[in-house]
Amino acid sequence: MNFSTDFLKGTIIGIGAVAPGVSGGAFAVMLGVYSKLTSALANIFHDFFRKVKTLFPLGMGIVFGVLAFSRVMKYLFEYHETNIRFLFIGLMLGTIPSVIKDANKNGFKKSYLIPCLIAFSITVIFTILENNVIDIIPETSPDLLTLIVYGVVIGFGTIIPGVSSSLILMYIGAYETLLDALVSLDLMVIIPVGIGFGFSILLFAKLINYLFDKAYGFIYYIILGFVFGSIIAILPNVELGLEIFSGIIYLVIGFLLTYFMSAKYSSNEKKRA
Repeated sequence: MNFSTDFLKGTIIGIGAVAPGVSGGAFAVMLGVYSKLTSALANIFHDFFRKVKTLFPLGMGIVFGVLAFSRVMKYLFEYHETNIRFLFIGLMLGTIPSVIKDANKNGFKKSYLIPCLIAFSITVIFTILENNVIDIIPETSPDLLTLIVYGVVIGFGTIIPGVSSSLILMYIGAYETLLDALVSLDLMVIIPVGIGFGFSILLFAKLINYLFDKAYGFIYYIILGFVFGSIIAILPNVELGLEIFSGIIYLVIGFLLTYFMSAKYSSNEKKRA
């Protein structure tokens, strides 16, 4: 049962990694696996086989989410963008109670709200500026080093909640290239990107894990700020009507899915304790 649950969570994180404007890291926080993920990656060579066993279902889910849903996400965001954005908002909102509970695990201080508001403001500012940013990389075939850099960007967006790697890739004109490579399983692109991704995710996981050890409350509230900001970032621009009504239905579905998943996760953690 734990394998299936972790695989499903990994799939959602993987979908978040390829969906425009969505953060895979934010989903990891909201699904209650972020600390487990960063801790295992940061100390991957200590008790290696146990860490691999812990990460395997999540990793398989992430890979499945990225590969299986690349074509699907491309289609959905092209023809059903509003409903999909509402679905993702629901997925995020459903886990907020458990996220706040995790953030306050070691106690709450009013001073935590300052970095949270700063992180939230940064995300909102980037959202406002989104339409003013143009591609800074020309539409030519990327070389090996450039592909590795793309992988680093994806890893950064996966491990840092609230940061959308797909949005960064759009900014630099690489999103379509990588999405097409995933759809066609172009190994000449996927392998160097995977190398950059692996290096990036290990490096940033180690940094995040270190910061958690030193200042858990402050770091978690910074992450919370990015997460709440990312909800604002993916709000669809729609007017009242049938479209928003159907979108709300998707929002409720997403909310119920992650609300009960996170509640079940918390229940399992209490039993283990």
